[in-house]
Amino acid sequence: MTERIERVVTSGTFSLDGGTWDVDNNVWILGNDSSVIIIDPAHDVDKIAAKVAGRTVEKILLTHAHDDHIGSAKEASDRFGAPVYLNPADRELWTMVYPSWGFDEELEDGMTLALGDTELTVLATPGHSPGSVCFYAPTLSWDNSEGVVFSGDTLFNGGPGATGRSFSSFETIIESIRHKLLTLPESTAVLTGHGDSTGIGLEAPNLEAWIARGH
Repeated sequence: MTERIERVVTSGTFSLDGGTWDVDNNVWILGNDSSVIIIDPAHDVDKIAAKVAGRTVEKILLTHAHDDHIGSAKEASDRFGAPVYLNPADRELWTMVYPSWGFDEELEDGMTLALGDTELTVLATPGHSPGSVCFYAPTLSWDNSEGVVFSGDTLFNGGPGATGRSFSSFETIIESIRHKLLTLPESTAVLTGHGDSTGIGLEAPNLEAWIARGH
């Protein structure tokens, strides 16, 4: 059974360190005609459910625990009857949103998750948050790419994710990108948590420029 990728863009807010910002989030749905995995079911579960269209949700995967990415996770888990997966290194951020509700499964660097013929490998990429992860699927394609990586807020079109707030580190995110993402094949599409997608081959030449500018 051939899996495909679908994107839903949802709108809401992100709050941390006493500030709140309007954001649009990319929700990624990986699946086939009967089953799907949802990555970061942000903000609008009704809109996500319309795209799921009655298929079974096998797993809900979270790239990290900032509130724009997890604020609707419980609603989505309840609606779809699906377990929630998170790297426990983000537990402190998680409990800011859910002090009395826990995620179901722990993500670990190098573990694999399967749906149909597709296998996702978990890449631990701390920096934007302590428990940030990406999900690499070498057999999937987006805009004719050879492989995809769901990068959350670790790597965007134009550089690293933000590291100016609590629980983040620019030096750490640079090392994560250098060793975990830019080592992937250049043909790999980067499917981001916000904004436009990009590619490993497009972003890799800019690493030193990011380091020089400091963000």
